[in-house]
Amino acid sequence: MPRRARIDAAGALHHIICRGIERRKIFLTHSDRDDFLVRLGTVLAETGTPCYAWALMGNHFHLLLRSGNAPVAKVMSRLLTGYAGSFNRRHRRSGHLFQNRYKSVLCEEDAYFLELVRYIHLNPLRAEAVAALDELDRYPFCGHGVVMGNHEKAWQDADSVLRMFGRGLSQARSAYREFVAEGIPLGRRPELTGGGLVRSAGGWQAVKALRRSRLHVLGDERILGSGDFVESVLSEQAERLHRRYEIEARGYDFAWLSGRVGEVFAIDPKELLSAGRQ
Repeated sequence: MPRRARIDAAGALHHIICRGIERRKIFLTHSDRDDFLVRLGTVLAETGTPCYAWALMGNHFHLLLRSGNAPVAKVMSRLLTGYAGSFNRRHRRSGHLFQNRYKSVLCEEDAYFLELVRYIHLNPLRAEAVAALDELDRYPFCGHGVVMGNHEKAWQDADSVLRMFGRGLSQARSAYREFVAEGIPLGRRPELTGGGLVRSAGGWQAVKALRRSRLHVLGDERILGSGDFVESVLSEQAERLHRRYEIEARGYDFAWLSGRVGEVFAIDPKELLSAGRQ
């Protein structure tokens, strides 16, 4: 079955999950993690892409991003290509470092923003990379410590998260930490990363209830949100594809465009496409 196209739009919220090839480790040393974070910060700053949550694990990482001036696919391509090359040189290896396709889930913001921040930031605790919440507060390879004010990452938008917990900084951090602590007993949350219908309904129990009531809810593995949200995103995506194919059907493609630019500016299309600043 062919892979389904990614869904993106300006301002869309994305939960990114990227794993090492064959689930191998992608971070062997602290130097690897530091290098990754420097590269991440550079790419996010240059593309104007906000980041609200992140966690680096042994063989994978999580990011919560909002599409900025560049599509998320372009942001990830730059990040993964640059880091993989650096990692291979540092450890004298060759070949692919990441799985061929990272996971990108477009999220319904109102319902899931804070749930995703908490879920992502609790990853090191669930994986026992840290022993307790106090240790997570100071852990340098997760965005939780930045929100708590123990680390500084200019590219992480901790203020947007804290504003949802109060106006005063101290009060907001206390409320945020309490919210994170309440998520510890919840354990792994398959509805936040699982199949499309599971996401849409809010978990397997909700799916079973829907089946009993014989109600239909639209689900898509690329989207985290209610059935109505999934339907609206897919409808918008279909409309964009329709406009694209309509333009192509009228004969407007890249070859036509480059030829037209050549005509208007009296430039040979070959020269237009050649390397060089002119």
